[in-house]
Amino acid sequence: MDSALVVDRLQFAFTITYHYLFPQLTMGLALLILVLKTLALRTGNERYGDSARFWARIFGINFAFGVVTGIPMEFQFGTNWAAFSKFAGGVIGQTLAMEGMFAFFLESSFLGLFLFRERRLGPRGHWVAALLVFLGSWLSGYFIVVTDAWMQHPVANQVMPDGSVQLASFGALLSNPWGLWQYAHTMSGAAITGSVVMASVGAFYVLSGRATRHGQIFLKVGILAGCLFSLLQLFPTGDRQGKMVAEYQPVTLAAMEAVFTTGPGVPLVIIGQPNMRDRSLDNPITVPKMLSFLTYRRWDASVRGLDAFPADTWPDNVPLLYYAYHIMVGLGTIMIAVLLVGTLLLWRGTLDKNRWMLWILMLMLPFPYIANTAGWLTAEIGRQPWLVYGLMRTSHGLSPEVSAGNGLFTLLGFMGMYAVLTILFLFLIYREIEQGPAAAGRPATA
Repeated sequence: MDSALVVDRLQFAFTITYHYLFPQLTMGLALLILVLKTLALRTGNERYGDSARFWARIFGINFAFGVVTGIPMEFQFGTNWAAFSKFAGGVIGQTLAMEGMFAFFLESSFLGLFLFRERRLGPRGHWVAALLVFLGSWLSGYFIVVTDAWMQHPVANQVMPDGSVQLASFGALLSNPWGLWQYAHTMSGAAITGSVVMASVGAFYVLSGRATRHGQIFLKVGILAGCLFSLLQLFPTGDRQGKMVAEYQPVTLAAMEAVFTTGPGVPLVIIGQPNMRDRSLDNPITVPKMLSFLTYRRWDASVRGLDAFPADTWPDNVPLLYYAYHIMVGLGTIMIAVLLVGTLLLWRGTLDKNRWMLWILMLMLPFPYIANTAGWLTAEIGRQPWLVYGLMRTSHGLSPEVSAGNGLFTLLGFMGMYAVLTILFLFLIYREIEQGPAAAGRPATA
């Protein structure tokens, strides 16, 4: 593999992985803040209002860091991936521009009103501001996911005489069936991140005996929302996303599940290590015939293995793809179990008395971040060796004049800059949590 290609792929993987730590929380919190504002409006309980203001401050910090880390990615299309931009700009330029012009400005404008104009807006106006922040945030996610979905399953485009692609139908691009299910799965994952973070902070407040009433609200909203979206993540969104992969990228499915040989009644792998030399799975623990059933709803259905496809169309790192996919599924299963138990304890009114459960909820905070990152790795590694599936290979999308040394220099620069940003982010979040929801409950000056 060309060294410049390796460095450019590493740089984009690093910057997008770091950037997505922030949007997944803002998109998840946008929904939960709207829920808290609705509860405050309907019940008149000001603790819900305090809670919404507290999480809006967390949202604002997170939003700012998401913007800062998102800007370099736009430039990377031109600096590191100029051939790709020339090839696909006529398609992806539409959705990326709409994300910036409409969704981003909608979200950022009303976030400012939500944070600093509560008294002037009044209760109902403040609720409308929360609604528009939520719509802007989730609309932004839609345009980004549709762009990525076109790279996974290109539709609504035509190839021009110069070899580039142009948009043939904007409506067909926005209604790409791959994009609709990917969007539902991605937003469900973001909602889980927001829910688990809220429940985790609530568990911290209850365990420490500080802001206990607010902590109980965080636990209730976080656990119930997290439980709902965890189940949606499994079915139908995860199930339908898997069927999209089986239909349009069967070689990716074979690599994700480490199916090396085509055959009927293929088992579902729980644990095992791909052995690329022998093209087998070492030490497997499997559920017989389950992959055939989940994929085609028939126990004896034949599933195509990697042997059914030319080796140059396989994902270029099968073990990494396999492990990323299984980490996502494993952590998702753990979160479903924990949140179901949390829901049961909430229903019985005994959650506060079970401190072991509060500790589990508090320590579960990193899980949705790891699971969402593993999910993105699964999607992006699974698409390889294609940059635009079936149309353009990743090796053909580079900027020809950018050397591996130049790419490595900027990659190291990003690492240093993001290390500083991480320290600043953690300090600001720590300060907000230390001050607590009561401090955030003071309305901003009109």
